[in-house]
Amino acid sequence: MPTPTSAPRSAVAALRERPTADVLIIGGGINGIATFRDLALQGINVVLVERDDYVSGASAASSHMIHGGIRYLENGEFRLVQESVHERNALLRLAPHYVRPLPTTIPIFSTFSSILSAPFRFIGFKGGAKKERGAVLIKAGLTMYDTFSRDGGRVPRHQFRGAKASKELLPKLRDDVKYTATYYDASMHDPERLALDVLNDGLAAGDNARAANYVEAVDMTENGVRLRDVTTGDEFDLTATLVVNASGPWTDLTNKALGNDSSYMGGTKGSHVVLDHPELYEACNGREIFFEFTDGRIVLIYPLKGRVLLGTTDLPHDMNEPIRCTEEEVDYFFELVNHVFPTIAVDRSQIVFRFSGVRPLPRQDADSTGQISRDYRVEQGELHGTPVLSLVGGKWTTFRALGEQLSNQVLDILGVDRVVSTDGRLIGGAVGYPTTDSERDAWLATHGKAIGRERAATLLDRYGTSAEAMIASFAAGDDTPLVSAPEYTRAEIAHLISTEQVVRLTDIVLRRTSMAFVGAVTGSVLAELADIAADVLGWSADEREAHIDQAAAYLADVHGVETSAEAAGAR
Repeated sequence: MPTPTSAPRSAVAALRERPTADVLIIGGGINGIATFRDLALQGINVVLVERDDYVSGASAASSHMIHGGIRYLENGEFRLVQESVHERNALLRLAPHYVRPLPTTIPIFSTFSSILSAPFRFIGFKGGAKKERGAVLIKAGLTMYDTFSRDGGRVPRHQFRGAKASKELLPKLRDDVKYTATYYDASMHDPERLALDVLNDGLAAGDNARAANYVEAVDMTENGVRLRDVTTGDEFDLTATLVVNASGPWTDLTNKALGNDSSYMGGTKGSHVVLDHPELYEACNGREIFFEFTDGRIVLIYPLKGRVLLGTTDLPHDMNEPIRCTEEEVDYFFELVNHVFPTIAVDRSQIVFRFSGVRPLPRQDADSTGQISRDYRVEQGELHGTPVLSLVGGKWTTFRALGEQLSNQVLDILGVDRVVSTDGRLIGGAVGYPTTDSERDAWLATHGKAIGRERAATLLDRYGTSAEAMIASFAAGDDTPLVSAPEYTRAEIAHLISTEQVVRLTDIVLRRTSMAFVGAVTGSVLAELADIAADVLGWSADEREAHIDQAAAYLADVHGVETSAEAAGAR
């Protein structure tokens, strides 16, 4: 079977033509991308490389939430909660096309449980049997959380309901429910697309900012960092005044490859499954169900994109081993559904997608993985006279603040003053995004002339105002639906491939679109997407076949999506 390759890539060519930078960022997850954007806006000559596709690692395995971290209060991490709430409120304004208020309901089955042990957990004592938190403790936590949430006034205060009102709100809940508590955080319905908007903001800053996916850092010498084009195997050196290691849970492995051993990371694996389950979706009543399971883990049942997301686990993981959602984890997810909705049956036939990632947590001694801090820090070292900053920790909610703080350290080392802050700066397709009904009507009237109002609304919801450039690129009559996936069109897919550094079919179905997440990828879909990609990227017939086979194998192995047999039939 031929090895998938790609046509010569302009992003890699730009690095080869100018193999120097003030800053080289290794790692294209959300935190590396946020730092890239911030530095690019300061006018810094900055390069970002990612060995796979952008946001394909830990950043792709999130619970699709932007949250203030209510459970961090119990660990006394007030700084992190305050920052997280500020950033949550800010993202509701700065990225309204992808971040929206999310009502979150906690079912409660006791009144006083855990109230005596809570003060001991707060001061660091972790012993004793785990018990579900009762209404008194949850009420106290939410009241404290509301005080943090006053910043920006973007979400309502929490509400408590008794048993009767709780059953009226969520009829399928367990009969012994005593209360429910509802508070608001935020939904991030397309995290990968939000990250691409952040990346594109950086690239739009000017030719001082360059980024390439499928480029890995394999060594570091006095000549600079040795980079390898993953698609061709070609290697070249890039010299930088400073290197930022933002490779998340792989930080120690990246440092080792550069020739500088470290032991900063102690990440834990978190898995999720996505169900096509209309009864469970309806039972959630448009809200995330968020609760403490019998083992003390905080878990969720989350209606999203017409599907239901179940998560998450928190297990120790060796980064040298594959990251997969196991059958034991699936059993765990089914048990948590039964814990709150005992009359709703779930089984493996309803799973349309699985995903798993490792949180980039610091190495710590803790009684349980849930007690490991979610805060972040930066470790500074040096190799061959070049400063190397290693990012330890970080999460989706705080990516902007983290990027700015990490950039501040970089600017201090370079001796450069900050010229602009990203706090309050709109992200990507949020610029000009209509936030009222009248503004939306005006936008649709203008941009729906050529493709129709309904189609324009679909693109606005998917891409924000970035859809304007996409619509302008459509040739007359070219916006025809795909045969295998009619919710997308050939012109739309071609635009994504040509403008967003698509290299493989998995880039399209996993990150440029939501096809895989909702269970819409079939062999026919892969074949049709490969036809479009071949036209745009210049793949030969053999390369097209290899890309289809690679995508089918990857989706089956990593995400439990079986397409191989159908893909063969489609060809």
